[in-house]
Amino acid sequence: MSLFDAALQARLQARGPLASRLRPATLDDVVGQEHLLGPRGALRALVVSGRLTSVILWGPAGTGKTTISRLLADAVGAVFESLSAVSAGVKDVRDVAERARLRLAERGETTVLLLDEVHRFNKAQQDALLPSVEDGVLTLVGATTENPFFEVNGPLLSRSTLFRLEPLDDRALRVLLERGLAAEDATVDEDAAAALVDSVDGDGRALLTTLEVAVAVAGERHHVRLDDVERARTTRALTWGRDDHYDVVSAFIKSIRGSDPDAGLHWLARMLVAGEDPRFVARRLVILASEDIGMADPTSLLVATAAAQAVEFVGLPEAQLNLAHAVVHLAAAPKSNRVATAIGRALDDVRSRPAGPVPPHLRDAHYSGAERIGHGVGYRYPHDDPRGWVEQQYLPEHLAGVRYYEPSSHGREADVERRLRRPHPEGPATTPT
Repeated sequence: MSLFDAALQARLQARGPLASRLRPATLDDVVGQEHLLGPRGALRALVVSGRLTSVILWGPAGTGKTTISRLLADAVGAVFESLSAVSAGVKDVRDVAERARLRLAERGETTVLLLDEVHRFNKAQQDALLPSVEDGVLTLVGATTENPFFEVNGPLLSRSTLFRLEPLDDRALRVLLERGLAAEDATVDEDAAAALVDSVDGDGRALLTTLEVAVAVAGERHHVRLDDVERARTTRALTWGRDDHYDVVSAFIKSIRGSDPDAGLHWLARMLVAGEDPRFVARRLVILASEDIGMADPTSLLVATAAAQAVEFVGLPEAQLNLAHAVVHLAAAPKSNRVATAIGRALDDVRSRPAGPVPPHLRDAHYSGAERIGHGVGYRYPHDDPRGWVEQQYLPEHLAGVRYYEPSSHGREADVERRLRRPHPEGPATTPT
């Protein structure tokens, strides 16, 4: 390191943001991620063995991805190179690979490349890394907040070990808070400390940044109170990447399917606060009304459709009431997936069996001459029967007796089952195989 670099680092250490000043110097100083860096952690084992392979660190903001990446290189005695996928291009990747190749050939030194925001690299940029990663010239440590299965090319992902970093728990955040207070020579009220920990959703960097502002707000007293924290962080930001979208929507649907209106409302609120498109939420509710409730409560589809129309007509923020109305109704409704199962069976039959002709008595007979060719002959009009239905074959001949829809005993579907419980014209009902 040059004298200039050393002087710059010293000034940054003295004047930089609190999160930067408290950046761990060794892996033992890292807070959290015990499943990776603890005594039995896989990353710890790689470092101890001196056999660090290419890895991708995936986790939310403020969980230590960049810090751990740098410390891994130090721990195995490798030369550290860093690129940001936001600004680097294919040429930068090739330059790093060439320097790594020369170091290995001339001095036997290995090179670790930290690629921050690896998900932002396009296919060509990721492909440029493959040869050097594959032959071991470069050890890649990629850091990403996005699900790598969506964002990282399969070949690059297959050559790397994926490690998932978790949001910091309250205990880890409290350790960071104590370190931050010591660095700022400050103290804090317990309710203020609890508010700091609760406001950052497991993001260690956000906690230290908020603390730094709160200490500045507290001024000369150097004692942080609850109102200082509230002034330092007036809003609670939600991260919302592609992975969050899929995971939260999944939790939303499963909560309503599981008849938990409170959980449904929580995930709805999470989506609305994060800026999810309310029309997407409404569409999911319309689908759920038929897929998971169906004939157990036929009004659920009406409620969900009305909520979707209200979203278009009213708009946010008022439409959140309509969506909440639908969530509570659908969560509280009796559940049945028999309609979804029935159409699935019917589709399987249509795709896998011969279509078969339409039975003659069901064919169109409204035109002159239809009767002469047998169309409509023998058809019995249900409304002519006092029961409102008649025993006749409606399915193609080769499917006679097949049943796709089998009502459950839940909610109003039990009434449907009783109405449909009648002798079948061709004998006992059967289920398609």
